[in-house]
Amino acid sequence: MLKKYLKFNLLFALIFILQIVAEFQQITTLRYFIKPCIVISLMVMFYVSTNLKGRFHKRLFAGLFFALLGDVLLMFAWQHPNYFIYGLLAFLIGHLFYISAFYLDFRSAQELDKKGARLAIILCAAFSIAFYFYLRPHLGDMKLPVMVYTFVISLMMMMAAFRNQRVNTLSFNLILFGALFFLASDATLAYNKFVKGFDFAGVFIMATYMIAQYLITMGGIERKLLNND
Repeated sequence: MLKKYLKFNLLFALIFILQIVAEFQQITTLRYFIKPCIVISLMVMFYVSTNLKGRFHKRLFAGLFFALLGDVLLMFAWQHPNYFIYGLLAFLIGHLFYISAFYLDFRSAQELDKKGARLAIILCAAFSIAFYFYLRPHLGDMKLPVMVYTFVISLMMMMAAFRNQRVNTLSFNLILFGALFFLASDATLAYNKFVKGFDFAGVFIMATYMIAQYLITMGGIERKLLNND
């Protein structure tokens, strides 16, 4: 896959490095310029590669659009607290589009891999409940928004796992690990914002976020439904 998409991978690697430098060195101007390029580049690559032929691709593309909107809003969260709420809402909508896309794959053969589905439900439920109650004493007025967001991103992770045996292995693995990196990025962001800030949090949050979006996008490009008849 690295050779197949070499030009795009080199471009995305450059964006990745510049974003990390901007976070590490706290270069605000560079951050404002390069951060939107993360998802814009993925949207262009996704559109060119798939032509948005089916419902899955259209929904994943819509998820990327709302992620872009969320990125822009969160860049200005320091100016007004409402921008953080709006950014959270944009990502929430984006996750709902991801969930609806992954559900299409799950629906293609709902009877498959029931054992794996039960395991995914248990693990995602355990994580979302435990992490929310860990954060809850620190959330103040944000208890309800964070609870909803935690539930939705856990559901996104669950639906990514539900694609097992319904799509080709490459697409399944890319999207599953992308969802895991998204979970790690959002969990770190929540801890850093609500519990305790730590050095280089922005670097870790953005690195895991960029990896997540890249893996989900490439998993969508490489997706092939299996014949489960």
